[in-house]
Amino acid sequence: MNKKIVIPGQFISNNVKNAGSGTYIDDGKVYSLLYGILNDKKRINVLPFSGKYIPSRNDLVIGTVIVVTPSNWIFELGSAYDGLLHVSEFPRRVDSAQMRGIMNVGDSVIIRIKDVNTAMKVELTMRERGLRAINYGRIITIMPTKVPRLIGHSGSMITMLQKETNCEIFVGQNGRVWINGKDNDMDRLGKAIDIISRNSNVSGLTEMVFKFFRNENDVDTVVSTSAEDADDTQANDTEEKVPEDTSRKIDMLLDPEDE
Repeated sequence: MNKKIVIPGQFISNNVKNAGSGTYIDDGKVYSLLYGILNDKKRINVLPFSGKYIPSRNDLVIGTVIVVTPSNWIFELGSAYDGLLHVSEFPRRVDSAQMRGIMNVGDSVIIRIKDVNTAMKVELTMRERGLRAINYGRIITIMPTKVPRLIGHSGSMITMLQKETNCEIFVGQNGRVWINGKDNDMDRLGKAIDIISRNSNVSGLTEMVFKFFRNENDVDTVVSTSAEDADDTQANDTEEKVPEDTSRKIDMLLDPEDE
């Protein structure tokens, strides 16, 4: 796997069939659309260091209805590009007069991105099990680049959060997180997600979150102590070939497993 920083417009590959998110194709060649990290393990993707979510085909996201037309719902996705859900992509037949009664402006929905064309027209679908309107629980927003750390290696972080809080959790690729449980448990989960978001670029994050759940009344001490331990460990690493903070960020984006 290539861990390489790329900039917008930089040539990446001639393999247009594997072009993925964060790239574009011009004259039969793949170029970077973003400033970020090249990840070519399976498909050719560029993971941005920061910025808004960029829709990608097959992503599961949480969107909010902003416009209802006679045949479409238009969703805000936390992106520069809105998404369009045609009435034919709803799980059952819907008449125009029913649309606002099913999903109206301000409603949030778990939805899948069906397709994104070269002009960044984003088409959505709800014709799958589990895709639905959100009528209860809470929605928390984090930066999309923090999503891999919140999920964890093979889902390890999410599994721990569910076990410790007894809450349901859905993480959208656009950085919106739906949680549901008892109010007190959702409060605890919200604090844990904030810790993960603020410390996503340090190693030992799983241990940091575990300590939080064991010492919830002293969260500031837990976070500062764990962060200092992580900094000490990283300072002893002599094999860095790029600046230390950049290398840590690359590793965390491409492989969310704790060291």
